[in-house]
Amino acid sequence: MTTHADQSAGQAGPTHPTRTTHPTRTAHPDATGASGAYASERPARLSWAQHAPEVYKAMLRLDAAARQGLDPKLYELVKIRASQINHCAFCLDMHTKDALAAGETVERIVLLGAWEESRHFYTEKELAALELTEAVTVLTDGFVPDEVYDKAARHFDEAELAQLISAIAVINAWNRFGVTCRLAPGHYQPERHR
Repeated sequence: MTTHADQSAGQAGPTHPTRTTHPTRTAHPDATGASGAYASERPARLSWAQHAPEVYKAMLRLDAAARQGLDPKLYELVKIRASQINHCAFCLDMHTKDALAAGETVERIVLLGAWEESRHFYTEKELAALELTEAVTVLTDGFVPDEVYDKAARHFDEAELAQLISAIAVINAWNRFGVTCRLAPGHYQPERHR
């Protein structure tokens, strides 16, 4: 089960150890055999959860409520796709790890950024959810198109569709906290999935 709980010192949002930087990495061989060091991790701009703890607690409750009744793998695919669109590395780190822990395949996670060209890796229901995720996430293109909503409504009953829309809205909110506060990826350890 993915949670955004147990924030650690120096960062707000999803669970991760208290370390705020990656350990010094040894030389990393590239394709030519040459080596180089990884770039330094940027520190978080703001530990928003420490300064807005009631908002953070409300987000945790909202997140828990939004996941109710949704398939855990679908839920993680939606969270990954929205996080890709919003360029939230912190949430991408978290939700790819949680998807793997939930039994998702590396192949489907890797291809998610190009799901339209790799449709045969996903069910029609997942495709409808991904299309809805993109429409809700990228509102600068206008309103959620009727055809996108109608396709999702054919694959999800009304209660499940309401939960899906809620999950999409919640991950978009988490992404905005993560990107704005510049939360660093790489520290999250997934919880055990049921």
